Amino acid sequence: MFVEDLVKGFYDIISKTKILILVNYDVDAICAVKILKCILRFDNIIYVLVPVKTVTELKKAFEEQKVDVKHIVLINCGGTLDIIELLEPDEDIIFFIVDSHRPTDICNIYSSSQIRLLTPPDDDENIPNFEEIFNETESSDEDVNSDELDEIEPDNENVNSVEEQQNKRRKLDQSILVKRRERRRWEENRKKLLFDYTQFSYYGRSAAMMMFDLAWKLHRESVDLLWWGIVGVTEQYILGKTERMRYLKEVELIAGHIGRICDSTINHDDENMSQSSLVKPSNTSTHLRIESEKDLLLALYRHWTIECSLRYSMFTAVSLKLWTIKGEKRLKQILAEMGLPLAESRQMYHSMDLSLRKEFYGMMEKISSTHNLLQMTYPSFMLHQGFKTRYQCADYVYSMVASLETNSRENSSIQCFYNTMDSLSRSKKDLLDQGIEKAKWILTNMFRHVQAALDMRQVILAGPFYYLIIQEGTLHSQHYSNPHCLIMLASFALRAQVASSRKTKATRLPLIASATLDSEQDTCLIVGIPPITETMPRSFFGKAFEQVANNTNIEVSLDYFDSSIAKMPIKDRPKFFDALTALLS
Repeated sequence: MFVEDLVKGFYDIISKTKILILVNYDVDAICAVKILKCILRFDNIIYVLVPVKTVTELKKAFEEQKVDVKHIVLINCGGTLDIIELLEPDEDIIFFIVDSHRPTDICNIYSSSQIRLLTPPDDDENIPNFEEIFNETESSDEDVNSDELDEIEPDNENVNSVEEQQNKRRKLDQSILVKRRERRRWEENRKKLLFDYTQFSYYGRSAAMMMFDLAWKLHRESVDLLWWGIVGVTEQYILGKTERMRYLKEVELIAGHIGRICDSTINHDDENMSQSSLVKPSNTSTHLRIESEKDLLLALYRHWTIECSLRYSMFTAVSLKLWTIKGEKRLKQILAEMGLPLAESRQMYHSMDLSLRKEFYGMMEKISSTHNLLQMTYPSFMLHQGFKTRYQCADYVYSMVASLETNSRENSSIQCFYNTMDSLSRSKKDLLDQGIEKAKWILTNMFRHVQAALDMRQVILAGPFYYLIIQEGTLHSQHYSNPHCLIMLASFALRAQVASSRKTKATRLPLIASATLDSEQDTCLIVGIPPITETMPRSFFGKAFEQVANNTNIEVSLDYFDSSIAKMPIKDRPKFFDALTALLS
């Protein structure tokens, strides 16, 4: 069931005992658990934190940690699964789920005892009514019918005519037939409603902002907590998990929090200064603060060169077709029109001439309309900490994705998870900067992969969809065994293919990308990307993968919390694509 009051329905309950927190491997979930940890530490609440990447890991973590735990918090995992059926917990265990994955499992919604959903339902979620999905009268009707049949027994002492008994039985048979017909009609309607409800997978509100709402209602909000919430929202927008209008609504809410929190922080610090015996200048630039400002859809340009950021950012690379010779000429032309010398554009942004840095945003805004760079700007946020390096929220997103998904033999996936969470702390900026350097390398490598795929015509049209296979042995192909990197590559490849194609049909086609997951076990990862014309990024691949798995004997593992990600043996991949083509044609 849905929790209406986060304080009474959630926090007041979990604050009494030890809790278990299970967190998914994504940026939004990490920001959410970072906020929740700060709230729990304030009240000295004992908790156990376990990161989980798949449903199998979720079940394993629950079995290992369920002793002496009555309250379990699931962050960005479990919302789309029937948790009671999956985990089979004791009746006194309560699950609190804050999950941005949609659609929410119908059994979780109508479970009144053990499942509490912290995320409110979306306006367009179209949740079926309880009576349309669950029929409580089914067993009672069958019992009544069997009793009525037993009553019609021939009595030796008081034997009625044969006709009367036959009439009674005929009427009873007719009523049973009517009930069965109604039952069959109800089951068909139920099947249709469930299919329509679960047909598309998409994302709802950020889990990090839900946790910040809890901190706000508990009067424990701070600049740091708000910033982590902003990073969670930005991750959804940057990675294409949410549409622009939903993001703009969140920006409006965040702007109100900034005006309240940052102003009160500055005023409080000024009061402390006035009470101090030391005379200090009242300079608000030395305070931690968040500023709302418009920014450019250029990846990490404040920590990179302008030329590299323009070339390797997905938005500009696709709009200008920078993988072609003409595109490379257009890039030089844009730099010339802006009056930006090549020497300046090829050195780090912080080393550029100060006047050029100040004018760069205005330059890009002017040339955006003439070079097919519409919607180049978007509302964003900047973190200021005195005179130290300023970071934009998108910088944190790219850094955390790179840190989380780095395929390294030195660090395990759990160590990467905790390093990514630590990079949110202001005292560990070295981890953030390391992540930014890794992100720059990943973006560069991703552009080269897409360029090679288009040149070698590896993005293949298979009727109702495109597909791209990253062959094992390709340079740095092992990094695409991580779902986030493979999804980013697939999204880049689809947009680049549509930009290169002259067919209008290309804009309405989705793309499937596949890469080797484990070369020793010969397994591969498959992700599905919806068409670029979708105003709201809804994917039908989760349901399609499930139907293919049911209709064939292919071992398709839908073990990830995002249903548009699947795992299977490499030898079954061609057969899987054939079955998917037949299904979607």
